[in-house]
Amino acid sequence: MTELLSNYLGGRWQAGTGSGAVLRDPVLGTELVRVDATGLDLRAGFAFAREQGGRALRALTYRQRGELLANVVKVLQSHRDAYYEISTANSGTTKADTGIDVDGAIYTVGSYARLAASLPDGHFLPDGDTQSLAKDGSFATRHLQVPVQGLALFINAFNFPSWGLWEKAAPALLSGVPVVVKPATATAWLTQRMVKDVVDAGVLPAGALSVICGGSAGLLDALEPLDVLSFTGSADTAAILRAHPAVTRHSVRVNIEADSINSAVLMPDAAPGTPAFDLFVKELAREMTQKAGQKCTAIRRAFVAAAHYEAAAQAVGARLARTTVGNPRNEAVRMGSLVSRAQLASVREGLQALRAAADVLHDGSRAALVDADPATSCCVAPTLLGLATPDAVLANHVVHEVEVFGPVATLLPYASVDQAVTQVARGQGSLVASLYGDDAAQLAGAALRLAPWHGRVHVVSPACAATQTGHGNVMPQSLHGGPGRAGGGAELGGVRALDFYHRRVAIQGAPEVLSAL
Repeated sequence: MTELLSNYLGGRWQAGTGSGAVLRDPVLGTELVRVDATGLDLRAGFAFAREQGGRALRALTYRQRGELLANVVKVLQSHRDAYYEISTANSGTTKADTGIDVDGAIYTVGSYARLAASLPDGHFLPDGDTQSLAKDGSFATRHLQVPVQGLALFINAFNFPSWGLWEKAAPALLSGVPVVVKPATATAWLTQRMVKDVVDAGVLPAGALSVICGGSAGLLDALEPLDVLSFTGSADTAAILRAHPAVTRHSVRVNIEADSINSAVLMPDAAPGTPAFDLFVKELAREMTQKAGQKCTAIRRAFVAAAHYEAAAQAVGARLARTTVGNPRNEAVRMGSLVSRAQLASVREGLQALRAAADVLHDGSRAALVDADPATSCCVAPTLLGLATPDAVLANHVVHEVEVFGPVATLLPYASVDQAVTQVARGQGSLVASLYGDDAAQLAGAALRLAPWHGRVHVVSPACAATQTGHGNVMPQSLHGGPGRAGGGAELGGVRALDFYHRRVAIQGAPEVLSAL
C-alpha cells in the first residue's frame, strides 16, 4: 500500500484514522501517496496554533519575523529538486511550469522577507497621523493596525500547491499570524512536503505553520471570531463558505478568489505585422498552454478588431500547432497534463459547451500525444475557439460565462473600443485583463475603463516588451484578486497583503499617551 502522508497539527505529526484518498500520477495513472485527515482533533489543533504559534510570532517584531521568512527561503531552496520531482509526478507539469509554482513561491517568500526591512521594528503598523479631538489639543486619536489574535486558515486550490501556500503564508507569518493550510487533495503532496521540510528545520515557532491533508469536514466549525479564512476555488464552494455560521455569526474575515473569465484586448492600432500584434499572439498562446491552462489568471477571452480577426486566428493557431503535449518527463514535451481525471472530465464538459456556441479555430487533438497513453493520461490538447462577427459576440452569453480550466480560449472580434470594453465587462469581474498596443494615451484610457472590473490591468507595449512580467504571472508587488465573480478578494500587492491579517483600531488619549505608543 502507498505511503499515508501525516498531518501536522497541534505541534506534532498525526496520521488520519481512515484509509485515505489516493493521489495519482496524472500521466501514468500510478498511485503515489495517500492523504487522510479523519479523526483529527481540529479544535485542539487550532487552539494550539492560536495560543502557542500566535503568541510566539507576535512576541517578535516585523523585522524579526522577516528573518524567519529568510530562513524559510533557505530551507525551500535546499529541497528545490525534490519539489520539482513531486510536481512532475503529482501535477503532470513540465520543468518550466513547475518553476512557476515552486520558484514563484520561493521568490514570493523572499520578497516579503525583504519587505520586512521597510516596516517598523515594533509590534504594530501606524495608520495615518495623530488627529486632535479637543480644541486645546489635550485629547487626540491615532489609528493603528495590530495583528489579529486568531489564526489564518487557507483552503487552497489544486493548481498551485506551492505558490498557493506561500503567497498567503508569507504575509500572514510576517504579520504575526499562525497558518493552517488545507491544500486541495489531488495535489496535496507538494504542500505537505514543503511544510514538513520547514517544520523539520525548526525555523518557525511551534504552531506557526500547520497542514491538514484530506477531507475538509469540520474545518470551519473550529474557527473562532478573530480567525481569518482565505479560500481559492470555485464560486459555488465560496458561496457555501460565506454562508457558514463561522462567517455569518462570528464575522470571521473571509478572502475569496473564485472564477475568473480573464481577457486580453488587442487595440485597433496593433495591426498584423506590428510588434504589439506579435506580442498579443505570443502571450495568448503562452497563456493557453502554460500549466495546461490551469491558472486562475489565464486568458479565456481574447478580443481583436474585426478587421484583424482572421489574421489573429491564423497566427495564434500557428503557434499552438507547435505545442507538443504529453509526458512532461520527455524533453520534447512543451505542455504536460491536467492534474486529475476529474479535471479532465470538467474540461471536456466545458469545452463541449463552448463548441456548441462558437467555431473551432484550432483543434490540437489531431496531433498525437508524446509518451502518453490517451486512455490513461489526463492530457488534453489546446483548443482555440472563435466567433466571426461582433454581432455574434453580442448575442452569445456562453463565452462570457463558461470558464474552462484548461488550454482553451475564445477569440472574439469587436467593432469599436467601446464595444470591446463592454464585452470584457460581461465577465462580471475578473482577476486580470491585458491590453496590447502602441498608443500610450489609448492604452491608458482603456486601462482606466477596465479598472473597475479587474484586480489588475496588464498593459503591454513595445516599450516594455522585454521586461513585462506576463499577463498571468502574479507578482508579489502587485495586487492579486478581483471584484464580482472573481470573488471580491485581495492578496499580495506588497505591504497591502498585511491588511488582511491586521485589525485597524483607534487609540484615543492624551498626546503624551499616544506618543508613548
